Order: sequence, then structure tokens, then C-alpha cells
Amino acid sequence: MQQDRAALLADTTLTGREWCRAHSELVDRWITALFEEAVGSAGAPGVALAAVGGYGRSELCPNSDIDVVLLHDAHPDISAVADRLWYPVWDAGLTLGHSVRTVRQALALAQSDLDTATSSLTVRHLAGDQRLSDELAERSLAQWQKGAKRWLELLRRRVRERHESAGEVAFLLEPDLKDGRGGLRDVHSLRWAEAARRVLFAVDHEELGGPYQLLLEARVELHRQTGRGADQLLLQEQDAIASALDYEDADRLMAAVAAAARTIAWTSDDAWRRVESSLRGPLGRIARRDRELAPGFVLRDGEIHLATGAGVAGDPTVPLRAGALAAQHGTVIDRESLEWLARDAPPLPDPWPADAKEAFIDLLLAGRPAIAIVEALDQRGIWTRVLPEWLAVSCKPQRNAYHRFTVDRHLLEAAANAAALTARVRRPDLLVVGALLHDLGKGLTGDHTERGIELMQMLGERMGFGRDEVGVLVAMVEHHLLLPDVATRRDLDDPGTIEQVAAAVESLLRLELLAALTEADSMATGAQAWSEWKAGLVAELVARVAHVLQGGAASEVTADVLTPEQVALLESGPRRIEADGDVLTLVVEDEPGIFSRVAGVLTMHGIDVVAATVHSDSRGRGLEEFRTERMFDGDVPWPDVIVDISRVFDGELDVGAEVERRARRYKRRPPQRATPAHVEVAFDNEISATATVVDVHAADGVGVLYRITDVLARRGLDIRSAKVQTMGAQVVDAFYVRDASGAKVTDDRELAAIRSDVLAALGSKG
Repeated sequence: MQQDRAALLADTTLTGREWCRAHSELVDRWITALFEEAVGSAGAPGVALAAVGGYGRSELCPNSDIDVVLLHDAHPDISAVADRLWYPVWDAGLTLGHSVRTVRQALALAQSDLDTATSSLTVRHLAGDQRLSDELAERSLAQWQKGAKRWLELLRRRVRERHESAGEVAFLLEPDLKDGRGGLRDVHSLRWAEAARRVLFAVDHEELGGPYQLLLEARVELHRQTGRGADQLLLQEQDAIASALDYEDADRLMAAVAAAARTIAWTSDDAWRRVESSLRGPLGRIARRDRELAPGFVLRDGEIHLATGAGVAGDPTVPLRAGALAAQHGTVIDRESLEWLARDAPPLPDPWPADAKEAFIDLLLAGRPAIAIVEALDQRGIWTRVLPEWLAVSCKPQRNAYHRFTVDRHLLEAAANAAALTARVRRPDLLVVGALLHDLGKGLTGDHTERGIELMQMLGERMGFGRDEVGVLVAMVEHHLLLPDVATRRDLDDPGTIEQVAAAVESLLRLELLAALTEADSMATGAQAWSEWKAGLVAELVARVAHVLQGGAASEVTADVLTPEQVALLESGPRRIEADGDVLTLVVEDEPGIFSRVAGVLTMHGIDVVAATVHSDSRGRGLEEFRTERMFDGDVPWPDVIVDISRVFDGELDVGAEVERRARRYKRRPPQRATPAHVEVAFDNEISATATVVDVHAADGVGVLYRITDVLARRGLDIRSAKVQTMGAQVVDAFYVRDASGAKVTDDRELAAIRSDVLAALGSKG
């Protein structure tokens, strides 16, 4: 058995269902032989062995449980038979799901337990008295159908709970292929529901086949690659699985997985919505006549229906108008109407009719309900008749931990978030359209912002916006990263920063739209992309830029004035170290190297620096503030940190050696991205009148900040302020530095040497 199984595992000509079927047949032959040995040469009337669950479906993945039930009709020696059967399976190192029951016992358990009930729907006879297997299969199905209402309600709840626990298959970086929303278990659940009551359209059975096979292929290869019964498709496995399944790269694999999962998830949601309606019964539905919402559209049983004579074939605006009504009423387009649109709705012309633009904006302004509407239109091939350019971003993965969603879903999430922020802007229509389309260039080759500008110019004109409105939409695409990048990577107390942003934005209208887009976009990106700290920085930047756009001077809102508390600290003595919450404050003699030494000590204690500022007085004393966050759970050990900082300043602690020791001990998880982060070092001598900005992009890791700042200190550079952030597996750091004379670094040879030393410190050749 083990030799045959090893040969099958090595057989790359079989994938997915074919491999599972071959594996199931191999196990069938082996376990049947074990059964025959267990019952003896005389056989055992009244004893049968049946496969159930996934094994019963003949879908045994490489490391799936082998689920079987030993049926008997009051056999006196059944325990001994079971022992002789189970132990060889365990000895082979396989996972066995087993039970020993009479048919009556099996039915009694299936009457009260959902897992047993669904498992019994796939009873498949293996060996022995087939009468028992057939009886269990027939009576299990009859029992399931008899209790259809109860089972469907339990199954519906189970589906919802599973989705909440496992998350999305289509949009997560590392999806659960089996239990996630849009995963294999959703198809199983639909099959079980279908066994109780018709819940699917005929076309659904056909359209689920391909996506199910693809996810099953991926799961089989995941088991083969890992040697475990894993269901979560981790980043580190994706390249190998893509190669095994003949995809060009992991991006293509994950795009295919996302597309398959979206089809399954949408079909599942659609079916369970109808099941829920049927379970409520007539009294639970909206028990009234059709209510006309607009010519050609009625609200019936809580869904939008196309009325007879809606003129779908002759009116390309019908899908958008139906979608807008559905989103505004928090409901869906009924399935038959959706199929009608899919069959007959023509593409929108260029330019759009005026009511198409109006309906498009109404749909987006509905907010979160619009996501499900667009998904439905997209699943039936209607959305790309509205926006053909959408096809390029459909299911396109963003394989790094900073991004939560595929590009298309990210855009829908951003638009929904933007709809909740429309009270902040004068042009809500431009906000939601800009949010939906700001990253559309990611579907094309080249810089996504540059390509996005081209697309927005074309789409804005096609939709019917005026020239000035198109200009605003184009500016939203061009500058959609401006505010978050500047807020988190530049010194907001430097007048040059504020003046540069004001010159780029040009108007208060654009500024308020970009501010709302920044929040909507960041919230749609992922947990690391938006925080109270980042929101505060963006708000501060927006307020200062608005002051300039209203005619004020940047110097009026960027004066580097110490607070009374900071002045008191500078006067408190030659050295003072204290902490409050997540802020560490030091008063020390101002000299190069302080930042790197403090950063090193913080690294030793598992603390990250996210920002730092330096204030100096005429006596050469520096007030340095470090905003921090804990790498791991637990309180920050500030007393120990303060003691170690003092030891470093007194020459009693070699911080470099301690950082390297910690880096070896606490290696972080391999970067969650398709390709390793490339180290980049760049310089900006334009934005600040008093300092050179050193930008460093590198893979995240223990001690990275210390190594960078140690290089700057050894080059004799004084760090005046810093912005440090982690984006997924990459750090994006900016340091404002001056040379020993207090001037910018302008010598090309010195800049080249700084770059070379930073690259070497981070183990990169550039």
C-alpha cells in the first residue's frame, strides 16, 4: 500500500478529481483486503464496510481522513473485527475516521448531528453485506429530506459561521481552500442542500464544476507539496503549486483561485438567500403586491425585478439602473432578472447616455450594498459591458501582506468607504468615481499611476464628465498616494513639505477629495495601512496645506516652536530619559549616533520606532522624541529600556552586538510577497531647505533600523527627524540629515558612499 501510494503521489499526470479518484480506488482495494482478512475466510453476513464523507465521494486528497463506518446487524464479535481492521490502517500512518454502528444507531446519530447527517449522504459500499450499506444510504437520504427545513436552517448557520471564521478564499493573501467563503466546503454544502430541496438553477451545476475542480487541484498539490493535510494556501507554497499545475507564476495561480472562489461564493450566497426566503415562508416575506420603483422595475418579495416590457435589449442603461435601485434599497436583483440582463443587455456606447452616468453614481453612492450588486453583475458578465477596462483588474492578486484584497475588490471596498465620507466633500460624485477607478492602472503593464491617468482621462470623457471634472478625476489618480506618502515619510514641520504638496494639489476641492480618498483607500488596503497615528498625520498635513491654498504662508503653520513642557525638559539637566505611553523622550548632548544607539536598545527590547524628532538648543543639548510600538504583545518594559539606554551612553553596553544577537534569535517570518524586497536608497535635496532626506526601502527584519542609522552616524550625519513605517514585509523609512557643519549633503561622491554603505549594511548589492 505505502509503495503504491508513494508512486501515486509522484504521478504528476493526474490532478484534482482524477488524482483523488485514483487515490480513493487505491485505498478501496487495500481496505477491502483488510476487511476480508478481519472477517475471516468464511465471511461475515450482517457486516459491511462503507465509505462516508469525502472518501464516500471518492475525493480522497493525499492527506485527507479516511472516513469509514463498520456496519453490522448485532454481530457478536464486531469489536474484534473492528480491531483487526483499524490497527493496520493506523500502523500505516494514515488518519482514520471510524465508527462501528448498526444501521439504526447510525440513523439515530444522523437524526441529531449535522456532521453525521451530511456525511451519511455520501455512503458508498466498500465490502461485506451490501444490503446494510444500501439501507443506510437510502434511509439517510429519506431522513434528511423529511427534516429538510430543520437541516437547511442548521446548514445555513454553519455556512455563515464557517465564513466568519475562515474568511474569503478570493480575497485573502493566504486563503483556506476548504472552509473559506468560496471554498470547496461551500460546494459540498450546496450539494447537501440540493439533496433536501432544489436550491440551484440548472446553469449553476455546470458553472460550479470548473471552479470546484480548480480548487481541488490546488488542494491536492498543497497536500503533496507539504506532506500534510493542509487547507490554507500559504505564500511560501504558492510558487511550487503554480509550477506543478503549469501556471506561468503564482500570480496567475492566485488569480485563477480568486476567480473560482468568487463564482462559488456568489452562487452560494445567491442560493442561500433563496433558501432563507423559503424558510421564512410567505408570512416572513414582504407580503404585498409589486411596488413599482421606477418605470420597468418593481420591488417584489424584497428583490428588484425587471417588469415585463422593460426593454433590456434596446436600453444599455437598464443594468446600472437596476443595480442602483437594488443597492439603494439594500437588496439584490432577482436571479431571473439578472439572467435576463446577462442574456440581452448591450454594452454602453461611447459616450454614455446621461442617465447611465447618473445611475452609475447612484450605485456607488449607495455604499457597501453596491459591492454585492457589482459582484452579481460581474459574475454574469454584465459589469464589463459597463466598464470593459475592469477585466484587466478582475481577480488580480496583490501578493503582499500590506494588501488584503485583489485589485478589483480593493477598488469596490475603497468606493464603499468613500461613500461613507461624502459629507466631507463638495463633490460626492467625483469622490466615489475616483475611489472606484484610482487603481485601475494596476491591470496594465508599467507604472500603475501613469497608466491610471490615461484610463481616467478616457473614462471620464466617456462617462460624460466636463473637462474640469475630468481634470479633477485625473488629479485624484495622479496624486492618490501623495497625502499618505508625505504624511508618513516627510517632516510636516518643514515649510518646503507643505509648499510642495500645495503646488501639486492646486485647489481646496482637490485637497478635500484627496483627503477623503486617502482614508477610503487606506482602509480598503489592510490593517497596517490606516491607524489613528496615520490619520492624525494626514489631517495635520491637510490642514497646513489648506492654509497655504487659502493664501497663507507655510512658515505660519510649520514654526518649530517647543511646548512649555519641552522647554522645561531641555532645562532639566544634561541627561534625562523618560517614557509616557508609546513616546520615549531623551535630553542628551546632541551628537551623531544618538538615534542609532536608542533604536538599537529599543530593538533589543522588541520595540519598533515609527517616528522621531530632534530639537536642539544653543548649548548643544538635544531633545529627542521617539514614537514607538511594541513588536509583540505585552506592556513595554520602559524601566529596563531606560536603564539600557543609560548603559549605552556610559559605554557599558555594546548595542550593536546585542542587536545582532537578537536578530539571530528572533528571525521574522519570510517576507509575505511574491518576490524579495529590493533595497533602495534615494536622496531628496529639494523638499527641505535645511536637510537632505534619505529614503530607504528594504525588507523588514530585526535590527534593520539600527543598521541604517548606524551607517548614517558613522558617516558623521546628524538625524534631525525620521519617519519609519512597515508596509507588509517592507520598511519604508525617511531620515532628515545634516552633515557635521549643519548643512545639506550635496556632494555626489558622499551621497554615493552613503548609499553603498547602507546597501552593504542591509546585505544588498542594490
